Amino acid sequence: MATADATPQTGSDARPLSREKLIELLNQDLAREYQAIISYVVYSQVLKGAEYMNIAGELEKHAQEELQHALIIAKQIDYLGGMPTVNPREVKASEDAREMLRIDLTQENETVRGYRDRVRQCEALGEFAMAEHIRDILVQEQEHQIDLSTALGEDAPNTE
Repeated sequence: MATADATPQTGSDARPLSREKLIELLNQDLAREYQAIISYVVYSQVLKGAEYMNIAGELEKHAQEELQHALIIAKQIDYLGGMPTVNPREVKASEDAREMLRIDLTQENETVRGYRDRVRQCEALGEFAMAEHIRDILVQEQEHQIDLSTALGEDAPNTE
């Protein structure tokens, strides 16, 4: 017999995690993926200067990867019986190239933390295949963190 301690949690609060709550959280992830697609499309085209040529090309690749992530997350939401959101999170922009990269890195850090939570939540609900899909996304998101950190001349952030 399951105890209350075995009930999956949402992470930041004590409410039990349900499929409906997981759909809500995945929709937040999906909105963040849309935000990333828009950011990377714009930033990859407006970054100027020799020091940003390499990262601009990487950002184009990131945009394509984020689209794949959005498709995977939307499919998982549908699988759970939910409707994927159509609204991105607010896209922040800057005229300053370093600030653009800093904004992206901050967003990637948030995304990595969210997907780490989502893996645990999926597993707690017995959705092991979904957790594997999210792990695959997480690998790419962490690579994005490294690319952005490197472009900023920093070590990759610790997003525990």
